[in-house]
Amino acid sequence: MMATRDPLFDLEDKVALVTGGSRGLGREMVLAFAEHGADVVIASRKIGACEEVATEVRERFGRRAFAVAANVSDWAQCDALAADACQEFGHVDVLVNNAGLSPLYPSLETLEEALFDKVIAINLKGPFRLTARIGAQMAAANGGTIINISSIGAIRPDPAFLPYAAAKAGLNAITEGFARAYGPAVRVNGIMAGMFATDISKAWDRDAVDQHARNTFALQRVGEPHEIVGAALYLASDASSYCTGAILRLDGGTR
Repeated sequence: MMATRDPLFDLEDKVALVTGGSRGLGREMVLAFAEHGADVVIASRKIGACEEVATEVRERFGRRAFAVAANVSDWAQCDALAADACQEFGHVDVLVNNAGLSPLYPSLETLEEALFDKVIAINLKGPFRLTARIGAQMAAANGGTIINISSIGAIRPDPAFLPYAAAKAGLNAITEGFARAYGPAVRVNGIMAGMFATDISKAWDRDAVDQHARNTFALQRVGEPHEIVGAALYLASDASSYCTGAILRLDGGTR
């Protein structure tokens, strides 16, 4: 028997669309939204992975789940994703722009234009287009909320991921801009995430990362994926009804 939901965080019969929703932080948010009553749209480039999460949602929570293959770096695929979600459910109440990419490069001076453009497209262009399209639908209907998953790199840029940091700084800027554009019906906020032990952590030198965290972070550790859930539920629900244009740091106290 499922525990009674706190009405402040209730998403009953809402529809939540999460990009990058098949793994990592995106998967955690999808499952949390479904547990709190939402039907979900799970979008990522790999349809098989989306279908796996959709099946988990249906079996665990009895909510509707729609899996969609979409590369948000492509303007037309963003438009198609918005249209497919609306056709499936009739509306979207919560949009989470979570899909992101930060590939390594040998040096700043040898960084190739194609890689730079790819990073900007996935981390900034896609969220811009989806927010413009879905936000406009929300504003014309019954409102909604949009959450942009940014990065602490936006304010702590490192030469090792400078295009990513620039894209996330731009994402912070459009968060406030869209809050003004689509208010008062639509609230737009961001989560500026620090280091989380998602799938990417498999490539880390974990001992070195943990030592860095102990020396650098106020909480002295990296985040676990499920620790995104509280912030996401807050911003997705009526618990944050007077919050818009805000960027929440969720980074363990990174210096």
